[in-house]
Amino acid sequence: MKVSKKFETSAIRTQSETTQFSEHSVPLYLTSGFVFDDSEEMRASFAEEKQRDLYSRYSNPNVNEFVDKVCAMEGAEAGFAFASGMAAVFSTFATLLNAGDHVLSCSSVFGATHGLFTKYFPKWNIECSYFNINEVDAIEGLIQPNTKFIYAETPTNPGVDILDLEFLSAICKKHNILLVVDNCFATPYLQNPIKLGADLVIHSATKLMDGQGRVLGGITVGSKELIREIYLFSRLTGPSLSPFNAWVLSKSLETLALRVEKHCENAIKIATFLEEHPKVTWVKYPFLKSHPKYDIAKKQMRLGGNIVAFEVEGGLKGGKSFFDSVKMCSLSANLGDTRTIVTHPASTTHAKVEPEVKKAAGITDGMVRISVGLEHVDDIIQDLEQALGK
Repeated sequence: MKVSKKFETSAIRTQSETTQFSEHSVPLYLTSGFVFDDSEEMRASFAEEKQRDLYSRYSNPNVNEFVDKVCAMEGAEAGFAFASGMAAVFSTFATLLNAGDHVLSCSSVFGATHGLFTKYFPKWNIECSYFNINEVDAIEGLIQPNTKFIYAETPTNPGVDILDLEFLSAICKKHNILLVVDNCFATPYLQNPIKLGADLVIHSATKLMDGQGRVLGGITVGSKELIREIYLFSRLTGPSLSPFNAWVLSKSLETLALRVEKHCENAIKIATFLEEHPKVTWVKYPFLKSHPKYDIAKKQMRLGGNIVAFEVEGGLKGGKSFFDSVKMCSLSANLGDTRTIVTHPASTTHAKVEPEVKKAAGITDGMVRISVGLEHVDDIIQDLEQALGK
């Protein structure tokens, strides 16, 4: 059942149909397959003359509910859910791209996405070019006759840079190419790329959508036409989301607005604290006035998100000292958890990225990415302060 109401109401009231047991909370449908009344129903169902669940690699009531919720949140016509965020990224790219095509991407992207562009796409004769996030006026000149789409993260991972989605959309429409946006850092609560002109939106549901570091998941949403192609590719290749993870994620979405509001409240306080600390060289947070794209962030985001990037004084040595001194905050590569997490991108998530690409993305040896959690903000600040003091 789809509910067209305010964000919070839609997140809670978009549910699968009630069974004969009249349950209030949607049950877990742990089944690999589904049965049919007779041969004609089975034939019609596989011929797609009748819409229903056939096999959980294709669809499942729990997965359907999760997809419906995200589509309602993003203002999308359709979607397909995946086993992880990277499964969503790869499957979306593989659906859209053919040998000989070209992708234009922002230079600051997740390390695994960069790996796809540089290690695997070339052997399939797919080329990728990067544009500098601070040189957006040069984007149009990088578009080639075989460019299929522009890919962007905003805020970017891990640099927390901001790209103007309406600006990118105008370029894409002018050149008749697609705009694909990773909206993971913002979530649908803070930003809706489709309303700003994006054709497809990708999420790692592992992050703030789950919000508690429990399960993996991913999703791509957009027009029915494009999602249909992604569905057909994924139906054959099998990267689909498990019913259990979908059930967990669907429940998590019911509290997404509440959680993200608190994450953002803590994050702006921590960003302000870090900006004033003598051991911190620079801080990037979308809703800090010092952020170079502050005005764009305010225009297209409701709040600034939960990710803060900053550089510790002393480069690699200073960064190592900071990480070894943290007591409460977790050292992990994940983000979007209830628990505050600190990460050193240069040696972890982006360790295999070429030095020149890291530099272009603003990733320095002393850079720290902090995923601000839901602990009391005073306790987070106290831990950061004592670690910086070492």
